[in-house]
Amino acid sequence: MRSLDEFASGKLAALERARLVRTPVVTARDGIFAERGGRRLLSFSCNDYLNLSRHPAIIKAAVEAAQRYGVGAGASRLVTGNHPLYEELESRLARLKGTEAACVFGSGYLANIGIIPALVGNDDLVVVDELSHACIHGGAKLSGAHVQRYRHGDAAHAEALLAEHRGRHGRALIATDGVFSMDGDLAPLEELSVLAKRHDAWLLADDAHGLGVVGHGRGSSFANGGADVPLQMGTLSKAVGAYGGYLCASGAVVDFMRTRARPFIYSTGLPPPVVAAAIAALDLIERDEAHVDAPLRKARLFTRALNLPEAQSAIVPVIVGEAEAALAASAMLEAEGFLVVAIRPPTVPAGTARLRFAFTALHPEIEIERLAAIVRTRVIGRHS
Repeated sequence: MRSLDEFASGKLAALERARLVRTPVVTARDGIFAERGGRRLLSFSCNDYLNLSRHPAIIKAAVEAAQRYGVGAGASRLVTGNHPLYEELESRLARLKGTEAACVFGSGYLANIGIIPALVGNDDLVVVDELSHACIHGGAKLSGAHVQRYRHGDAAHAEALLAEHRGRHGRALIATDGVFSMDGDLAPLEELSVLAKRHDAWLLADDAHGLGVVGHGRGSSFANGGADVPLQMGTLSKAVGAYGGYLCASGAVVDFMRTRARPFIYSTGLPPPVVAAAIAALDLIERDEAHVDAPLRKARLFTRALNLPEAQSAIVPVIVGEAEAALAASAMLEAEGFLVVAIRPPTVPAGTARLRFAFTALHPEIEIERLAAIVRTRVIGRHS
């Protein structure tokens, strides 16, 4: 035990010197507000883009499901945890995404570390955007496949890697975020789709931050004219306001996942109230276009005010540079009544620590304008 504690303490000391220690802070959320240390702050750090986690209709659906089915699934889905609500949720996801079928996992992270190793293995190739989420890189590593990383958003570099490596491998997968969680930009899915067909590869897009926000709520595969993405995965924990992950794909692929994806097989099913909440949220996403379009509209109000490139999603980063500077900028905004968390390495590359602004449907425009004015003078002006 002594050597273990010495190891952990030494690592923590080094991280502390670099201002990279992570500590969960107790946060009580109330819609667009968060309470920290007794202070009520307007939060621009929550991924609840449509504010559905507090929506009365979604809460009501969860409560009714808890009363009818209980609060836990009790077992994995292949044992007794496949409660009746799952079928409806998966059919609704498939309809929204335009696929034959869908498969729900315990989380988005579990989905990717299950999907990718189920599809590719030791003799195969994965070509992945370098800034894809950690779960994509984790799934690629777990698969044992040969992994090649292409420059962020650079379809030409992806094609060069495919041209060089594809012929030596049996199967190939191109994997990318649809909306990049730390930069807010969209992947060039149309170009990647063409590459996938040209090189006999399968394209997977992680739509965690796209579902409910871009493509009129249908996600990144439906933005900018649409793209043919046979593997559309994502989460139910951002705009949907609930929890869980999913894959929308062909019937054959989904059936295969239920048989071979280890996180699906060996994890307890989602609680019935969570599944019911997700179904109710999808109802709202399908019928309320104005609400769905609001986060992107408000993000663009912010980028216009700061003369930044037009927002492509509900996420807008302001790059500060070093971790210390990002933490100081976050503390300054907190003193002004805003919660904007500093994002530091290794979540983002060294030297690109940032403030990550996440916009939601209910953020007041007057507060967005006030926030932009402070950022313009006290963050951008200081670091330009």
